[in-house]
Amino acid sequence: MVDKYELRAIISSGVLLSLFFFAVLYNSYSRKIDMPTCVPFEKTFEKSAVKKIDDRLYEVYLVAQMWTFDPEEIEIPAGSTVDFYLNSKDVVHGFHINEKGVNMMAVPGTINKITATFQEEGTYRFVCNEFCGTGHQNMMGKIIVK
Repeated sequence: MVDKYELRAIISSGVLLSLFFFAVLYNSYSRKIDMPTCVPFEKTFEKSAVKKIDDRLYEVYLVAQMWTFDPEEIEIPAGSTVDFYLNSKDVVHGFHINEKGVNMMAVPGTINKITATFQEEGTYRFVCNEFCGTGHQNMMGKIIVK
């Protein structure tokens, strides 16, 4: 027979886990928050590039290394959708665009991918949000949407 306090703890844990699971599903689907995906590593991702796929779709290959992003500046037209592929050459870095809710980690030997749409013109700054050494505070770049 299960003790009444143990039963309460089991039920409380189950309810709490259900709430967390529901929160993740809610944020993923109804609020359209895109989760980063991991892409198998290949040589294509070792060099930075901005590739125009069609009128409104771009692929950006970002390479993070102490203490810079390559490329540091990206220009795209308003209304564009961008697939960001992120790689690190040395240590763990972060990639964060506050206005877009984009937040990824750059881990050496892996490629992370996330998609963002830039409807409005302006300058969107991205920063490293994982401490990566003494020059961390200078690791930033910008996306110029025209």
